[in-house]
Amino acid sequence: METEFQDGKQEVIEAWYMDDSQEDQRLPHHREPKEFIPLDKLSELGIISWRLNPDNWEKDENLKKIREARGYTYMDICDVCPEKLPNYETKIKNFFEEHLHTDEEIRYCLEGSGYFDVRDENDQWIRVAVKKGGMIVLPAGMYHRFTLDTDNYIKAMRLFVGEPVWTPYNRPHDHLPARKEYLDKLVKTEGGNQAVEAH
Repeated sequence: METEFQDGKQEVIEAWYMDDSQEDQRLPHHREPKEFIPLDKLSELGIISWRLNPDNWEKDENLKKIREARGYTYMDICDVCPEKLPNYETKIKNFFEEHLHTDEEIRYCLEGSGYFDVRDENDQWIRVAVKKGGMIVLPAGMYHRFTLDTDNYIKAMRLFVGEPVWTPYNRPHDHLPARKEYLDKLVKTEGGNQAVEAH
């Protein structure tokens, strides 16, 4: 399942190492010179991603297959933009606080775009740009944050196994079992150099 629906994925998901500037979080924050990261590197960090057809998501058999295979029973859709999200400023600030979850974070971009920032194995920030059609799964226990880009709009499907728990644990929360399990998987990956398996 993780190797399916990869065609054209580079057009909707891109990743690069971030600079350290404190400028507007919605800017790309490329290093100079730019350091793009192959999507295989994201797989090694435990991130799974696909490209699907967002214009037909209600009837999309591929989305259905992914949901069934991974047990994503819960689904909702949220618009993140100043006009549609109540308490927009506060929420955007919270999304951008570095945090982890004790479950996977699954997001499918139906319209618009945004940035998911994640840490690599050396604690360096990687910016993952997701556009319409891109679906991404961040593993439980991975520190990350989210921001809109300068277009200020994303319509995202949120998926979840069972009843949703959206609790963010702001860094540091290294004592949580989900964090320890994630780090154990990373260590195994580096040893065997295979992609981290996300269960």
